[in-house]
Amino acid sequence: MSNAPNPLRQKPWARLRGSLFHLYFLLRRPMTLGVRGLVHDTATKSVFLIRHTYVPGWQLPGGGVETGETFVESLARELEEEGNITITAPPILKSIHLNKQATKRDHVGFYLIEAFRQDTPKLPDHEIAEAGFFPIDALPEGTTPATRRRISEVFEGKEASPYW
Repeated sequence: MSNAPNPLRQKPWARLRGSLFHLYFLLRRPMTLGVRGLVHDTATKSVFLIRHTYVPGWQLPGGGVETGETFVESLARELEEEGNITITAPPILKSIHLNKQATKRDHVGFYLIEAFRQDTPKLPDHEIAEAGFFPIDALPEGTTPATRRRISEVFEGKEASPYW
């Protein structure tokens, strides 16, 4: 047996914070919509991943669609906030998923972005602990299962699951 720490395990305060966010959205919104982006650097065959301060694991950047926003507007905003990434051509909608991990009301639009610009790397802040590009065949330890599935669906041609 290994005594290595589980990279997907949350600290108690982070778990509480995440639970409070979900409770807030449950009370404020009967259904939630979100976006995630697979930012693919075709030159280096790498993808952009983030690690939040309040949930475990490396994952695709994204977040909630705000009132009055389109999915693409939300995606552009989230990529700027979480990665200093500017989309320079329309992203490709790959799939839409029901995310039953958080609640049974969360739906996620998943996009592929291959035309983008990142003028400066993303530095850690109150929301993002780490961010960076990783080779598709060498994702960091702790990459979430959902992130691995989406990457596999895009680059290995696997059928998209209806669930996140």
